[in-house]
Amino acid sequence: MRVLVVGATGFIGAEVTAALAADGNEIVAVTRRGRFPPLVGAKRLILDLARATDATDWLPHLAGVDAVVNCAGVLQDGPGDSTAAVHVRGVLALIEACERAGVRRVVHVSAIGVDRETPTAFSRTKLAGDQALAARDLDWVILRPSVVVGRSAYGGSALLRGLAALSLLPVVGGTGPLQIVHLDDLVATIRFFLHPDAPSRLILEIVGPRQWRFEDVVGLFRRWLGWSRARTFRIPSAAGALLFRLGDAVSLLGWRPPVRSTAGREIMRGASGDPGPWTQLTGLCPRDLEAALAAEPPSVQERWFAALYLLKPLVLGALSLFFALSGLISLGPGFAAASSLMQEAGAGPLAGFGIVAGALADIVIGIGIAVRPTARPALRAALAISVFYGVVGTVLVPQLWTDPLAPLLKIVPLGALNLVALAILDDR
Repeated sequence: MRVLVVGATGFIGAEVTAALAADGNEIVAVTRRGRFPPLVGAKRLILDLARATDATDWLPHLAGVDAVVNCAGVLQDGPGDSTAAVHVRGVLALIEACERAGVRRVVHVSAIGVDRETPTAFSRTKLAGDQALAARDLDWVILRPSVVVGRSAYGGSALLRGLAALSLLPVVGGTGPLQIVHLDDLVATIRFFLHPDAPSRLILEIVGPRQWRFEDVVGLFRRWLGWSRARTFRIPSAAGALLFRLGDAVSLLGWRPPVRSTAGREIMRGASGDPGPWTQLTGLCPRDLEAALAAEPPSVQERWFAALYLLKPLVLGALSLFFALSGLISLGPGFAAASSLMQEAGAGPLAGFGIVAGALADIVIGIGIAVRPTARPALRAALAISVFYGVVGTVLVPQLWTDPLAPLLKIVPLGALNLVALAILDDR
């Protein structure tokens, strides 16, 4: 078959694309960015579902396509992200194009529970997209998975690993039950419904066989990673709400933290359902999370990822504050000391200009690290300016290497931290 997969580089879409390509299908892999892993039999198509809101945006790419799989989704509105555009307007344009192009089979990945409760824009727009598809004369299948975990990790599944690395686990009360489903089972379901003779025009909940409390899932991952049982402590609901709001604030800078107000409200209602209709129709038996993890022993890379996950925002935040505050201090209370040092280095009348220029560069770099689209070039600039400071300081004021406060010596660990930040910057 020739299958168009939307969201082909996402957590779910990447696995679906790889599995369908391995089956011998020809894949049109749709992604909104240029970075894409090489896949045999896959044609790359850069097209943003949030912007492709007219059927004519899709029609040229549906020629010869036998089926469409939509795995695209965003958790929350923010810079560059619109739940309405991705879950409703983009879906409407895509399914209208399918009708006009004669593409009958559409497999659409939605979310569990949106037909029962819609506390957020995420669930409301997911439901609206489901309803729009269900009203069309197509061979549609709507899959509503619970929280999905797999060998790879992103968003909530990555957060579970990150929290598992904490020996002291904060717990928010009132979270709903979770019926975790393994990514392999969801992928197998999508493959099942792409068969030409597979049933259609139905909605299925894709959930695991057992209900879990959130903290028990974290504890399971911690045991799987080979660490001893963590201690837990309850945090007040007000503190939890503040944490989610902090995630919202960070998202305004272009980041996509899994801890945001949408995630908080969605996890309070839980992610559970009835796997019976799904298993009876497909013959697939969903794996229990504990058994699935036991079948895949963790690697040292898994432990590294878990341990580094929550350190990543700490590293980036520390670097951002270091450069921004260094610049502000140089322009304020540290100006006299900096001027004296510049005079000692022989800067003469250019001392003031050099201080201001360096301070402004530090401030710009600090702000750049904090903003997701500019974080990588800002980190590279931070590394370059640190090397520059080290070389110039060595040439002009070499005694700084033996100063008790070690201003030049500190450039070495600072540069190492920059390299670490660059290495762990990508989310997927």
